[in-house]
Amino acid sequence: MRAFPETFTTRADAERALWKMGTDGRADRTQDRRFRALVLLATFASLRWGEVSALRRSDVDLDAGTVRIRAAFVERATGELVLGPPKSKAGRRVVGIPQAVVQALKEHIEIYVKDEPGALLFPGAKGGALRRSGFNTRTRWVDVVKEMGMPGLHFHDLRHTGNMLAAESGAGLKDLMARMGHDNVRAALIYQHAVRGADQMITDAIDRQIKKEDDGELMAR
Repeated sequence: MRAFPETFTTRADAERALWKMGTDGRADRTQDRRFRALVLLATFASLRWGEVSALRRSDVDLDAGTVRIRAAFVERATGELVLGPPKSKAGRRVVGIPQAVVQALKEHIEIYVKDEPGALLFPGAKGGALRRSGFNTRTRWVDVVKEMGMPGLHFHDLRHTGNMLAAESGAGLKDLMARMGHDNVRAALIYQHAVRGADQMITDAIDRQIKKEDDGELMAR
């Protein structure tokens, strides 16, 4: 940016210009991957924001490919962050991690996480708990999802994606509840029904195609 001909009055203006240059392919840059593992883990392990932001180094077992959820951060109306138990009793759980995400976590831990077992897995800028607002700002979340063609996408939607993928696996109701951290069947049933609904749409489309081909054969006779 030192060679850029324009003078910026604020750092935010400079960052916006650099971001545009980067997306246009006009800037050489080093990609900041500190939040890549967070997004992948939240999605494919179906974690809530409070759960993923409270994870410690000792909660991840890379050899077993699992993550242990035993606490969650809650942000009060005053802005205070409070560490407590997960949202429900079932929230205390151990979740399997896909191997592709395990590798991303391994790289993340080597670069960004302190050696102490109790070190936060995804620390904030000053080493403390990562706030959602800080995450949104540092990742430029609103701009990024808009550029991806998904304006309005929220972080919690990542968990919904993971839940849908889990439901599509054909797992039983109790197994889905355990993975999602629910202690009642209602939420798990919603995802199961959604998957069945999608399957019905596929079935109907196949039926229409078969009928179209049958009608074509009749016309040819």
